[in-house]
Amino acid sequence: MRYHCHMSAMRYGLKVSQRTTVDELHGLWRIADDEGFEHCWIMDHFATLGGDPTGDIFEAWTLLAAMAEATSRTRIGCMVTGNTYRHPGVLAKTAVTVDHLSGGRLEFGIGASWAENEHTMFDLEFGTVGERMDRLEEACQIIRSLWMQPRTTFTGRHYRIVDAIAEPKPVQQPYPPIWIGGSGRKRTLRIVAQYADVWNAAGGDPEEIADLSAVLDQHCADVGRDPAQIRRTVQIRLPERADDALPLIEEYARVGVTEVIVIVAGGAAVQQAEQAADLLPRLRAIG
Repeated sequence: MRYHCHMSAMRYGLKVSQRTTVDELHGLWRIADDEGFEHCWIMDHFATLGGDPTGDIFEAWTLLAAMAEATSRTRIGCMVTGNTYRHPGVLAKTAVTVDHLSGGRLEFGIGASWAENEHTMFDLEFGTVGERMDRLEEACQIIRSLWMQPRTTFTGRHYRIVDAIAEPKPVQQPYPPIWIGGSGRKRTLRIVAQYADVWNAAGGDPEEIADLSAVLDQHCADVGRDPAQIRRTVQIRLPERADDALPLIEEYARVGVTEVIVIVAGGAAVQQAEQAADLLPRLRAIG
């Protein structure tokens, strides 16, 4: 199998999972900023995941605005924004605000959404997987246009925008890096090839990541894009023994992954982030 490899140093981020507190979030952001992590992430859900949806979970973009002010160096993002939760025009404006608050440190993560219960409880349209992919593709077109053009008019199956003004433009030009999360071979990776700067996989076996990366390469060829323009990234959960993450990350690096986001558990986020920070010198040697 051919692996698509990027010749660049490995980069690392921290992401906190659900059921966390404001104090814990502040502790995580401080570690990410002080210890040299390239980026720091939160998640976008309105109810906690798993068997019990009733835990505390905060709204993502409000947190990102706070992260922008609470940090000075690390880049910040949402892994990933659920497209169906917000109109793309509102999301584009919100993201630009965070990009300015952070001095141009926003990484813009977006995905098609999948948690049906969150749509049901707020009477948000859920639809089929195909419909959500269509909406994601339309949203990518709208958001990029709002960030780049003086005015935007768009008529799609799901969204309609008429002569829309979106000022100011992002600090980052032409716009913040777009991360698209997901592993659907036909639609998700095609949308990544067309619109994303970064592809993020939510974990998986390194051989599977390599296979999906090759599918992404083919989609890039089909749309006339250089696959080297799209960074390959993956999320992992920090093992009980932090050192056990090293062999897995080495395998990811071997198949072309250039960035790893380490997920730390709510309730133990600060402790696990400190363990990940202790590993950073050895992590930097990978690749």
